[in-house]
Amino acid sequence: MQIISCDICKKKMDDPINDLNFFYIGGHGICEACKDNIDYSIKPTVRNKEPFAMDWYHKLLSDSLDKASQKGKA
Repeated sequence: MQIISCDICKKKMDDPINDLNFFYIGGHGICEACKDNIDYSIKPTVRNKEPFAMDWYHKLLSDSLDKASQKGKA
């Protein structure tokens, strides 16, 4: 059996089938708490971006996830 853990905080998922608080975004598996922290940290940048572009947002999110997984914190 494979153990699923968050790529950022390394928290293990107890029951990944019944718990819907694990997200797979851009090649990273992250828990809900880390996802909320990432969303909160990029929100000011996203709000000030005009005109908004989805490819820019995906790059920002991917870069933020890469940095967070290297540091080990969101």
